[in-house]
Amino acid sequence: MDALQTHRDLVERCRKGHRDAQFELYRLYSKAMYNTALRMVQHPHDAEDLLQSIFVEVFTKLDSFRYESTIGAWIKRITINKCINFLKSKRLPLSELNATNDRAVETEPDSEPLYSVEKINQAIQRLPDGYRVVFNLYAVEGYDHEEIAQILGVTEATSKSQYSRAKAKLREALTSSD
Repeated sequence: MDALQTHRDLVERCRKGHRDAQFELYRLYSKAMYNTALRMVQHPHDAEDLLQSIFVEVFTKLDSFRYESTIGAWIKRITINKCINFLKSKRLPLSELNATNDRAVETEPDSEPLYSVEKINQAIQRLPDGYRVVFNLYAVEGYDHEEIAQILGVTEATSKSQYSRAKAKLREALTSSD
């Protein structure tokens, strides 16, 4: 039996209310979804609360899952949306790119210095919410700017500008601490 069929069977058992199947689905995906939530909201307590909310939604809306993607991708979409809604409730600042705040972004040097993962993660955590969310969605989660724009309810240009500014701030934070 392949993994896709195993997950399909697991989903079907969850739909029927089998607690052992629900626990298994939670066990398979909770750590990854917690890490995604933590990268986005930055506070362990908030990420834990969101994780519980995410899986409540997963189990209550499992009947709407149509196997158009993997169950993991579907759960990740719920996770991202929950995190975005959480940040929006805290008034996530995303500014539109316009003539008054448009700055040319420096071109990347030919050779980038190497930094530890810990140092990069610390720099990412210090980014303003809007920059950090777009950076994580694009660079870490792999969404494109069109998808990010739809998720956040902004223009594609805003997503691109937020990402560009996030990279510039990261570069500045990393090089200033050398």
